[in-house]
Amino acid sequence: MPTLNINGKDTQVDADSSTPILWALRDTLGMTGTKFGCGAALCGACTVHVDGVATRSCITPISAAAGKKITTIEAVADDKVGLAVQNAWVAHDVVQCGYCQSGQIMSATALLKTNKKPSDADIDAAMAGNICRCGTYARVRSAIHAAATSLA
Repeated sequence: MPTLNINGKDTQVDADSSTPILWALRDTLGMTGTKFGCGAALCGACTVHVDGVATRSCITPISAAAGKKITTIEAVADDKVGLAVQNAWVAHDVVQCGYCQSGQIMSATALLKTNKKPSDADIDAAMAGNICRCGTYARVRSAIHAAATSLA
């Protein structure tokens, strides 16, 4: 049984090492915050952090995360950057249906951990591939700028 570090805790996962992180989280561990969208790393709904890098968990096998730290939406607010992003999401009323938002928040948090003052172009590049069927892209950008300002 592989052991993964998920949200700061070593966790044994009763799954084959080729199992995508997404299914280990959702089906094996019951952590349903990370969403299934497309299964091909095209929509971003399944985004988690692996050693701080925004990673599409639907195509990344658990073997690729061995010895690394996985952070999911359930723990992103345990960090000041993740908390600032979640607070900005609420303040800017980003969410409509909400399905894509865990992936959006994870991608935005990864961006702000490496770029403290992103431009619109930086935000667009970092958020490319995070699809929102409700079209809240302008609010996502505003929330990221607000989170960056609150962290400054």
